[in-house]
Order: sequence, then structure tokens, then C-alpha cells
Amino acid sequence: MQHRHIGWLAGLLLALTVPASQAAEEVKVVVVANWENGADSGDAPGEYQDWVEREHLDQKVPVRGAPDVVRRNAQGLYGMVLRHGAPDLVAFVLDPRFDFSHTYWLFTGISGVDPKAAPVGSVAWARWVIDGDRARELDDRDIPKGWPYGLFAIGASRPNQLPDNPNHYGSVTDVAELSQALPLNRGLADWAFQLSHTVTLADDPVIAARRAGWKGYPIAQRAPMVLEGETLGAIRYWHGAARTHWAEDWVRMWTRGQGRFVMTNEESQTYQRIMITLADEGLVDRQRIMVLRSASNFSMPPPGVSETASIGDEGPGQALAFDNNQRVGSVVLHQLLQHWPQYRLRIPQAAASTPKP
Repeated sequence: MQHRHIGWLAGLLLALTVPASQAAEEVKVVVVANWENGADSGDAPGEYQDWVEREHLDQKVPVRGAPDVVRRNAQGLYGMVLRHGAPDLVAFVLDPRFDFSHTYWLFTGISGVDPKAAPVGSVAWARWVIDGDRARELDDRDIPKGWPYGLFAIGASRPNQLPDNPNHYGSVTDVAELSQALPLNRGLADWAFQLSHTVTLADDPVIAARRAGWKGYPIAQRAPMVLEGETLGAIRYWHGAARTHWAEDWVRMWTRGQGRFVMTNEESQTYQRIMITLADEGLVDRQRIMVLRSASNFSMPPPGVSETASIGDEGPGQALAFDNNQRVGSVVLHQLLQHWPQYRLRIPQAAASTPKP
């Protein structure tokens, strides 16, 4: 089921793939950002600019179908910003000039963070990307007595229940196909966290002052931190304590208690499903994908503030989130590039003593 809504990849494959006239260049590492404000450098930063400027991604790489999204530096680090969404990503992977069979991918971006998990400015390595779009929904004003909310799994009969009747979704007959947990390589994520958890993070006086308002949420009052935790992607922009409760339950349920909700955003689920399809076609290695999200705001308001007064309040924390995402992610990408002969054939795994926050 997970590939049905992106069947357009087959058409793109036919349209964009052309015979290569020379051996394809092996791409080692790609960092992926979702959007940028204005220019890629020299103005107010978005998700891409810190990467472009600090990693000296000075060479533009025209790609058929995505002419202004890819850059690289002299060390072999590629960066791309998904100005047009998934088509940019697919166009790059299908460009016959490049070989992605051993490529490591780092998907980055800012997010809302659960105040029970981490403060604004924090950075989290994901072990799973959880899809928050594919669900059944009843208006919360109409839900049966005793339900916590009106969102529940397709194939289930109530919230916090895994699917037990796959035939409730068209022709799907396998409950496993209904899973909304998209697993990443846990060993690679643990290794990346182990390598980067001591990075010195930036802080901001405005954000520091705001932390005092989080009475009763001791973790939200801390300085920015590096941690491991899941990212929940949903196209709809949700906000508030009730939906944060749903997100915590949704992540816990789909990971069977092994994951925890930390970050929420609008695009992770889409791009991971695209990468799964590309991996199934043998174009990328699914085991070499990493997801690093940083917190620009909370997924709910602080005590005493209404949801409507706080929704969309990313502005004060955005620059801090951009900054810390690059600080943490660059440590891992530099390690991969500096020891490429080692990591080309052997995907790194964490030592058994990985610290857990």
C-alpha cells in the first residue's frame, strides 16, 4: 500500500533516465534541506543556508528536472534543497551521471518538539519516521464516550489499537502493510548520536527567557540538547496538548513501545516513503538514510497560553534550530567523508555503551 500514492515514480523514471555517456560519479554523502528563505547564502537563513555557507557548498550542480537545487563542495559533500518537494529528490536520484548505491543521506529540518522530551534548540536523531497522515478520523465532538480523541489506525476500531482488520482498507489483506512506522537503520542512528551528543550547541537569550514559562515541564526548561527520538510527519499542521497526547500515543503504538515521540513536522513521512520506493528500485540504499530534526518551537503552548495564541510560533527559535542542526549533523558527515574507504562498504554501527539521554 505504501507505494500506491507515488506510482508517478515509474513515469518519472521513463521520462528522466537517459543512457549515460560515461561512468557515473559515486556520490558519498548528501544533506537534504526542505526549504530556504530567499538566496542560498548571504541573507536571512532557512534550513539550507547554514549548510551552504559553513560547508562551502559553492559549486552548483544542474540536474535535469531540478536545475537549481543541488550543490557540492571540494570534499565531496553534496547538498540539496527541495524547492519543489519530492520531484527534486527523484530527479537527482534518477540523473544517470550519479551513482547513489553507497550514498549516505541526511534529511534535516526544523520541527515542533514535545516539551516532555526536549527544549527548543534541541536536535534529535530519529530511529523511525512515523506517518501521521494515514488514519481514520472522527470529529472530536462526535467521538464515543471514553475515547481520548477521534484519530485511530486504518483497520482498527478505536484509538490506540493496531489494525486487526486490513480488509477495511480497499484490497489490503496484510496488516503489516498498514504500518505507519517507517524504520531507519537503528545502528546507524545510534552511531550518529554517539558521535555527536557532546557537540556544543548554541543558545539564544530570547529562547532562554521563554523557558521560564514552562512551569511543570522540567525538560522544556533545560538548555538545548542532543538526543535520540522519533519524528512524526503529517501534512496537516496540528498543535496543542490534546494532539501532542495523540502524537505520543501514535508513535508508541506503531513502534510497539520501542520509540518515543520527540519531533513533529510536515514532510518527513513523504520523503521517507519516496526513499523507500527508490530503494525498492535499487537506486539508493535504505540502510544509509539518517533523519536529524531540530526544535524551533513546541508542539503545544506553555501553561497559561492558549493554542490559538501559540500556534505557528516558530519565528524566535528558527535561527537557533538551523544553527544547531548543522552543528550536530556536520560532525557525522565529516566523519563519513574523512573515512570514506572504511564506510563505503561497511555501514557504521554504535558501540554498545552508547549513552542515552
